Parts: sequence; C-alpha cells; structure tokens
Amino acid sequence: MTTFKSTFEKYNWDEIQSKIYASTSKQVEQALVKSKRDLDDFLALISPAAQPYLEEMAQLTHELTKKRFGKTIQMYAPLYVSNECQNICTYCGFSLDNKIKRKTLMDFEIKLEVAALKEAGFDHVLLVAGEANYTVNINYFLNAIDVIKDQFSIISIEVQPLSQEEYERLHKAGVYSVLVYQETYHQDVYKKYHTKGKKSNFDFRLDTPDRIGKAGIHKIGLGVLLGLEDWRTDSFFNALHLDYLQKTYWQTKYSVSFPRLRPAEGTVPPNFIMDDRDLTQLICAYRLWNEDLEISISTRENENFRNNIIPIGTTSMSAGSKTNPGGYVVDPQSLEQFEISDERSALEIATLISNSGYEPVWKDWAKSFNRMS
Repeated sequence: MTTFKSTFEKYNWDEIQSKIYASTSKQVEQALVKSKRDLDDFLALISPAAQPYLEEMAQLTHELTKKRFGKTIQMYAPLYVSNECQNICTYCGFSLDNKIKRKTLMDFEIKLEVAALKEAGFDHVLLVAGEANYTVNINYFLNAIDVIKDQFSIISIEVQPLSQEEYERLHKAGVYSVLVYQETYHQDVYKKYHTKGKKSNFDFRLDTPDRIGKAGIHKIGLGVLLGLEDWRTDSFFNALHLDYLQKTYWQTKYSVSFPRLRPAEGTVPPNFIMDDRDLTQLICAYRLWNEDLEISISTRENENFRNNIIPIGTTSMSAGSKTNPGGYVVDPQSLEQFEISDERSALEIATLISNSGYEPVWKDWAKSFNRMS
C-alpha cells in the first residue's frame, strides 16, 4: 500500500533546510507574480528572503482568501474529554510522567460541558483527548459522539492515531473532520521529543492521514508544533504532506493549523522561537500556495495577533477555549494541556469578527442537509 512515506523518503531535511535559507529575492518575486504556485514557490515564500515582501504577501493573501471563502470566519470550540495519556512527550502537559490528577469525562459530564458550549453559541465542536488507548479508545469516542451528535452540526476530533477501520466507524457515526499533527517531520530527532508510548512510532503517525483519507472522512487537518524544530523546514514538509494528500484523496477537504509551543505543566521551553511576523509570513505563504486550504487560528495566539490576522488568510477561529477535561463547568481546576493566550469569550470574538467587517459563522450547513449527503 502506497502512503506518504514513499514521497517523504525522497526528501532530506538538511538539504531542504539549506535550500530554504539559500532562496533569493528574485525567487520570491517570481513566486509573487504567478497565478498558480507550486512547492518550490512555497519554499521561497517561507524563506528569510521573503521577509521584506510581507506587506505585499499579506495584501495578496487577503484578496485570495476573500475570493475563495468570502468574508466569513467559522467559529468552533474544543471539548477536552480526557487528560489520560500513555505517551511521554517533552512538550505536553498530559505527558505520562507528569504526576497530575487524571480525569476522563462521563456521559453526564460531557452533557454539562456541551450545554455550556451551546449556551455560548457554538455549533461546531472539536473533541480532544490524550492518547490512552486502553480507556479513551474507539468505543469511548463512539459513545461520546452518540451523546453529543444531536447538539452540533459539525463534529471534529483530535485524538490518537487510529486504524482505517476505526476511522470508517467514526465517519459513519458522524465525524466530519479529523485533525492529526506530526508535531515535527524531523525524523532524526522525533524520538527525542516522544520518548515513550505509541506516539514514539514516527512512521505509524506519518501514515495516519492516509488511513483517514481511505476511510472517506470529509476533512483532514494537519500541522506541526511550531517551536520544536526549525519552523520553515517543518512547514515545508507539512506542505509536502498536504500536496500529496490533495492529489491522492482529491475529494477530501484540508485545513492547516499553526500551534506554537505554549507553557504547560512539566514541559521544556521552545527550541526555536517564532515571532508574530514569522507566523504571519507562514500563513501568507500557505494561502498564496493553496487557495483552497482552510486556515485555523486558535486561542494559543495572543489577542493582538488574533485581532490583526482576521483579514489575512484566516477561515476559522476558536474562542473561549478550555484545554482541560471539564474546563467549562465540570472541573475548571483540572490540569490543562497548555495555557491559552486569548481568554476572551465567544461573544467577544464574534463581535471582533463583525467589527472587522467579517461574518462569524457558527455552522456550515443544516443537519437535514448533512443527513442527505
């Protein structure tokens, strides 16, 4: 079975990194005047040589996003159902070696959390859990989806990598999209960050989007954890992965997220600092390379950045997020996966979006239409 691994192995981290940093202003200018851009253009647009062109990139990004998506921003919220995890990862508050109180929500607690999200106006929920395969597994997820499916038009999940058959069951149960992050594509150091547990298997995680695609899930979300390794090189490999997936599972929609490493219990500081200007450049590069890609900005980012990034490529935003199980009403003091930065409520973010000349969208379609599809 052919997977992205066969494409990935044709590229070398050090060679790509050298190519990025050797990019010239001429290559950037050539990329900017094209009507259709390829991965070589993306490479130039994320390079240091593109930094002086950021204003031009931002203007082009605004126009392309408006043409493809209109002036709308989809609203969503994460619902953390468990902080149990069997992995040891150096950057995550849920890591197995953190001596914290573990919590997994029961049905009545999930319903209480859902009620809080519905009261805030959300109709798109992202189920999130640590990777505890024995307790928080496919059966738990299917049950949780059954509990909440009548309350939301869109259900997305961000959980441990599963088998194709398990993704098919989730698809049948009503899951619209699956988010899975490789964290870093630098295979030589991957084990340094993931020292124990199933997540330490680089290849199994790398092949996960293929299994999602084969299962027929409507949308796949990718991203890297910005701060582990050189963001430019990691982002090229993430774009390479997206390019492969779009050509292979062409009926599927795709999104990209930009999680910057945030403080969390027992974690190490970032190895690579990515400032707001860098992140803006990366968002612009993705949009200029791929007009159809959905771009999500989470509450990891600070208020000022989120205030200004709305017209620059953004298609969805989370708001009022809690990153701990039961964080909305059940157990606000339980341990969070990481500290959020923008603590404003959903109403405040919706108002911000409206005041920016955009429309906050709480759902994509009516449930009746979804059942007919």
